[in-house]
Amino acid sequence: MISKITGTLASVNDGRALLTCGHLTYELLITAVDAQRLQAQQGEEIEFYTLHYLEAQSQGSSFVPRLIGFAAASDRSFFELFTKVKGVGPRRALRSLVVPVDQVATAIADKDIKFLVTLPEIGKRTAESIVAELNGRVESHLPASSAGDEITQVAARDAITMLCQLGESGPQARRLVAAALADDPKLNSADRLVAAACQIKEHA
Repeated sequence: MISKITGTLASVNDGRALLTCGHLTYELLITAVDAQRLQAQQGEEIEFYTLHYLEAQSQGSSFVPRLIGFAAASDRSFFELFTKVKGVGPRRALRSLVVPVDQVATAIADKDIKFLVTLPEIGKRTAESIVAELNGRVESHLPASSAGDEITQVAARDAITMLCQLGESGPQARRLVAAALADDPKLNSADRLVAAACQIKEHA
């Protein structure tokens, strides 16, 4: 079982990454959000945390082994949790994750059905199932649990409060702050985080 692999990123295309490791080239399926990020990293050495699964072919008469690659071990564990929801298989999950995992986890924690249905291939019924089955189980994937040092976490909470005072909903404020920290983890004051969050909203 391959749990982690490092090599040169040869290409990224159609939800797949080709990774060259010595004389071998591996094909990895990747999430939609990682596909966007990796386009600029072709030719560089990349490390993937991996997950195996068997994909049914010919109406289940045969199976093909697939290798899925993730940028972080936490992304892999979220994916395993996400695909336990009825109707959300690996392929659907790969296509639907067009935003970072912490944003999806935040929507689940906030029971934000409206946000979840904006994800590709996630309809209202599936979104409701995701919230029902995973709410209370995604805390380790929320921004606050991985938002750097204590000063940054306090700044993030204050920035969310300030954005709510400016008229943003709680879920939207959390998503904007998470996106700002993803762009620049060194933002450690509420004022700077709010400014960055407002810029992200303006250019969305």
